Amino acid sequence: MSNAAITNLVAACAGVFGLAAFVGLVAIPAVSSYSRLWERVAAAFLSIYVLAALLVVGVVIGGIVVYEWDRIV
Repeated sequence: MSNAAITNLVAACAGVFGLAAFVGLVAIPAVSSYSRLWERVAAAFLSIYVLAALLVVGVVIGGIVVYEWDRIV
């Protein structure tokens, strides 16, 4: 197995496990906390909003690390 294949496998596993953790730890408890349909829809929407914010923060931090890698190492 090549280095690129190992990197792709690790990235895919991290994405799948991270999404599963988000759904299990954030989305399901948020949706199940409410009884009315519109409250559950709102909780699901806000959970997706939180996921998007976390992804943006991760991409920004990753971009900074990649951009500043020569200074860090």
